[in-house]
Amino acid sequence: MTVTRLRLSLSLTLTALMLAACGGGGGEAGSASRGAPVGGASGQELAAAQVLRWGNGAEPQTIDPHRGEGVPGSNIQRDLFEGLINEAPNGDLVPGSAVAWEISDDLLTYTFELRREARWSNGDPMTAEDWVYSLRRSLDPKTLSRYTFILSPILNAAAVAAGELPPAELGVRAIDDYTLEIKLEGPTPYFLGLLTHATSFAVHRASVETHGDRFTRPGNLVSNGAFVLDEWVVQSHVKLVRNPYYWDNANTTLEEVWFYVTEDQSAELRRYRADELDITYTVPKRQMDWIRENVSAEMKFAPYLGSYYYAFNTIRPPFEDNPKLRRALSLAIDRDIITREITNAGEIPAFGFVPPVNGYEGQQMPEAAWTQAEREAQARRLYAEAGYSPANPLRTEIMYNTQEDHRRIAVAIAAMWNEVLGVEVSILNQEWKVFLDTRRQKIDTQVVRNGWIGDYNDANSFAELMLSTSGLNDAGYANPAYDALVHAASREGDLARRADLLQQAEAVMLEDMPVLPIYFYVTTRLVKPWVGGYETNIMDHHRSKNFLILEH
Repeated sequence: MTVTRLRLSLSLTLTALMLAACGGGGGEAGSASRGAPVGGASGQELAAAQVLRWGNGAEPQTIDPHRGEGVPGSNIQRDLFEGLINEAPNGDLVPGSAVAWEISDDLLTYTFELRREARWSNGDPMTAEDWVYSLRRSLDPKTLSRYTFILSPILNAAAVAAGELPPAELGVRAIDDYTLEIKLEGPTPYFLGLLTHATSFAVHRASVETHGDRFTRPGNLVSNGAFVLDEWVVQSHVKLVRNPYYWDNANTTLEEVWFYVTEDQSAELRRYRADELDITYTVPKRQMDWIRENVSAEMKFAPYLGSYYYAFNTIRPPFEDNPKLRRALSLAIDRDIITREITNAGEIPAFGFVPPVNGYEGQQMPEAAWTQAEREAQARRLYAEAGYSPANPLRTEIMYNTQEDHRRIAVAIAAMWNEVLGVEVSILNQEWKVFLDTRRQKIDTQVVRNGWIGDYNDANSFAELMLSTSGLNDAGYANPAYDALVHAASREGDLARRADLLQQAEAVMLEDMPVLPIYFYVTTRLVKPWVGGYETNIMDHHRSKNFLILEH
């Protein structure tokens, strides 16, 4: 880990960041400019080696679908496992391990017809009992899942997750070997979308019970997706190979998929330019101008259902019971400068928490309509009312997980706080797994970097994150009024009324300001022209089974 004390002026900091953006772009253009015929004479001819190489960001915390958190692990889980419901390349919901389903007239009972041809990767048949076992395991407190709230619509799920009822009381049952019934607490229009999340995936009971926490290791892991785990070299790569028992194996083209750890974005770009990667996890924002000029045809931009924000630790000083201080810091940052000069990829400055989603009008801080000068003046007033001044400055710390863009944003925000309010800021970076643990404990944190990508295309995916009972509520935010509104929305069948309840909840949260919204994400990555089947979608969910490698 690294700690840096910052006392830089905003102008000097931004100048340094902009100068850095001019470096690192020399050399020849990327592979698309070489003139090599992609796809042979027909444009559709396949490469002899069907191997896909992904840049995948940080080292995965785990690939246990019921315990994982973070995008890098999720990317791998989608190749290893398949849920009852799957996603098409464009994001549409399609049958997965369930070939069909029926919903009762009262919208409380879902009955799934399972694929009889579905198999585990060791050849065992998949049955309804596998899903019953897995959903119970996902919610069992002994599993230590932080995502139990995803399954909260299921009857008795919250009580099971809290340890108030045994897992056997969960509202799931096997009607027969190939018919699964799930009962809900109340109408949940987004429930099918929830079933694309790893928390709902099935795990192989015999393997879990035989190997315990080691069931996800190569040689132990039995899964049901298009690929199986072959190698996992920590801080290097995860290698998957084709699963011959996958029900749709005949329509899978790739033989191998490699996920590489690429926390260093500049190094990832160099590897991409050297044809060591076919798809990048992201791109270094400081080299965006060079990328646009040299490999624009390989650049993929798309709206992304995600929010980038900082969370205040609301259960410890100085931010405990101090909404004026939290609001002052939020108003003191210039989001336009951050998205225009630092991220520079089309991100949307955020004054609310929920990004644009279907059927929902996101709420914003009232100050969103003000000028930046007006926001800064109000920030100074609130800072003084919170008990701070140039003679008695706030001293705080920003913590982020190791990555160049996170560092540049932290440096800029620290400089803004210092210039506008006189706040003295240190910044601390930690490697991903350590960072997750530190952020979760809320003992040694004050301001922590956060990003949330919706698990399904609905405002509730963001609203439930800030519930007092949420295992991923890293701010420690707790407001009974907020909880009541979100819970009421989760049981509301009228879509307009439901949206109104969620909007009220977001407004309550923004008044309390436990988090500092910064921007709404866009997807930015590079994809080689020989990668066939790549489509953008708002969830940025991709399954390697849909890809192929063209001759090149």
